[in-house]
Amino acid sequence: MHRQPGLSVRLKLTLSYAAFLMLAGTLLLAAVWLFLLRYVPEQAVLTVPNGTAGSDVFPVRSRLLDVFAPRAAAVFMLLLIFGLLGGWILSGRMLAPLTRITNATRLAENGSLSHRIELEGPTDEFRELADGFDRMLAQLEAHVAEQKRFAANASHELRTPLAITQTLLDVAINDPNRDSGDLDERLRAINTRAINLTEALLLLSRADQRSFTQERVDLSLIVEEATETLLPFAEKRGITIETAGELTPTKGSHTLLLQLATNLIHNAIVHNLPEHGTISVTTAARFDSVVLTVENTGEILSRQLVSTLTEPFQRGARTHQPGVGLGLAIVKSITEAHNGTLTLMARLGGGLHVTVALPADQT
Repeated sequence: MHRQPGLSVRLKLTLSYAAFLMLAGTLLLAAVWLFLLRYVPEQAVLTVPNGTAGSDVFPVRSRLLDVFAPRAAAVFMLLLIFGLLGGWILSGRMLAPLTRITNATRLAENGSLSHRIELEGPTDEFRELADGFDRMLAQLEAHVAEQKRFAANASHELRTPLAITQTLLDVAINDPNRDSGDLDERLRAINTRAINLTEALLLLSRADQRSFTQERVDLSLIVEEATETLLPFAEKRGITIETAGELTPTKGSHTLLLQLATNLIHNAIVHNLPEHGTISVTTAARFDSVVLTVENTGEILSRQLVSTLTEPFQRGARTHQPGVGLGLAIVKSITEAHNGTLTLMARLGGGLHVTVALPADQT
């Protein structure tokens, strides 16, 4: 954006200090002059001593003005010089923190996000601004690092099915007599995995951008819909799903919240015991929030592993399980997009305890 050139803030402050000092000096000299006009007569009579007859009359105020005016002008000049010089020095000292903030901004503009201002001194407006800028830089640095890591992982995950597909096609070309039935099935499976990964990436991007319409929904009904959809899959694996819930009104996207519930229950089914596993799905209403809890049996998980489960493509020790590694990452993004909180805890006997808390709709 093109802007017209103007005075710097330091120069404006300097002129303001000088103008204020000149105004104060003017008021002071005006008060002195009014005092003199009140108590000094306009004329004075000078009586000749030693009894000599006669007296002289001379103007007092005019002579006082002749003496007062040049001295007042000299004071004004001193005030002007002092105001400009002192204002320039004081404004420079006051704006020094702003200069550091500006330099940090330029470094960030050039791509350096590791720089911090770390302004010293007591808490004031500049200190709060500098601390806020430091926090913003830290968040940006973490976000950029996360995006780079995500892009690298996504590229790797997408490259894997493409590389396998290329290998299968090369083998088919070099061996024309090979049965194409097995090749078709393997290509179909690989293509399905690539489609699922692409759709998961699109859903994750949509949740991060919060590009959805807010509507009043009942979380318990959404969870019930997701549970009924995945019930045959759970029964096929010999897993029992126990549900309990109450009216849980909230605002958000029905589609995204259904995806959230589906991902949590699907994750609980896939990462469960080989047989006789259980899943507990409950919804509850609190004073100002609605809560969805999904708890499943499974292998014993460490606290360090649980802390990485919501990161994209971080499957931890469970890499032998199917999936694209975005299930809980999508749950986290959808939860944050709805201004909620996601909590993951390892169960003592094995498995995972997941809690999603969303703001309640009290309208």
